[in-house]
This record gives sequence, C-alpha cells and structure tokens, in this order.
Amino acid sequence: MVVAMACLAISCILLMLYVLFDVGYFIRIAFVIAVGRLFQRKVKVLESTSTYGIVTTQDVDIFLRFMNNARYVRELDFARFHFYDRTGLYSEIVRRKGHALQGATTVRYRRIMPLLTVYRIDTKLIYWDEKSIYLEQQFVTPHDGFVRAVVLSRQNVVGTDARVMMRDLTHCDAPPPPPKDLELWLEAMDASRTRLRPEDASKND
Repeated sequence: MVVAMACLAISCILLMLYVLFDVGYFIRIAFVIAVGRLFQRKVKVLESTSTYGIVTTQDVDIFLRFMNNARYVRELDFARFHFYDRTGLYSEIVRRKGHALQGATTVRYRRIMPLLTVYRIDTKLIYWDEKSIYLEQQFVTPHDGFVRAVVLSRQNVVGTDARVMMRDLTHCDAPPPPPKDLELWLEAMDASRTRLRPEDASKND
C-alpha cells in the first residue's frame, strides 16, 4: 500500500513537471553538456564546435514529413549551450559578473530535412563588438556535406564589456572583419531599430 501510494505521488509530481515545464528541454541541455564534458575536448573561443541530432517524429511539420521551422530554432539553443561550455565562454562571462541574452536571430533555410535525417550543427563565433558577440551556426547533413540552413545570431553580453573580454580571450586587439552577410544583417537591424524607436535609435533594442 505504501509503495503504491509512493508510486502514485511520484507519478503525479512527474506529470505536474511535464505540464508546467518543458522537461525535455532541460534534460536535453543537461545531456548535451554532459556528453561534451565527458567525451569532447575543450576548444579555443575562435574554434568551431559541433553537435549532432536526428529528425524525429517530434520534429516534423503538419504533413509529418520534414523538420518544422520552429524545431530548427530549438536545436540551436542546445548547440549554443554546448559552444559556451566547450569554449569556456560562459564561465568567463560569469567570472566577469555578466550574463548573455539572445538578442536577435536570422535563419536561412536552404533545403528540407526529412524524417530520420541525421544532421550536424556547427557553431562558430565570427564577430564581436562592445555589447555583443555574433555566432554563425550551420545545419549540415554529414552524408552529403550539404548546408541545409544557415543561422546568424547576436548574443547580447550584459554586465561586462564584450570587446575587452574577447581581447583578453583571443589576444586580438580587434575582431575579424565581419562577413558580408553579417554586415548587411547589422544594417537591417539598425534600420529596424530606427523605424521602431526613432527617438532613441542610438541604443540597442
């Protein structure tokens, strides 16, 4: 009787957790970081990192055939956590009493990924300024090497100067020249900021 009541209580707690929280999200983050720490080496902040995934029935669109657009963005989170941990970038931000926030993302979808497709996400830091760091992430299918989607993201670094931090980490006085697509994206964000906040266009959203 006691065992049955305990099992029922545990089942209710687990059910409430799944109702109130995206439990799978937190489990996946913990899994990705644990695998990285157990089986992968640390890398320098300007090196790329890679994580792997497979398109499952939880990822597909309404036609049950291809990975839906929202799942791409979700998978990017896990790859970013992995990058932050393997490069030591997150621990460095915390050491400087700062934190990082997702500021903006743009995704270019190039080719669909059908159900059960194995893919790799390559993450690389490509640019920074005093307020943000910029990542490029690519969804690549290993069997053909094709880049299925390309993602640019701005990570706002709050509480510390990102330019000083990156100078200390890379020993470079200046960031590398931004790729042309990143330059154009930054211009587009500036135009959007000006349109939405014309009275305060000099500040970040």
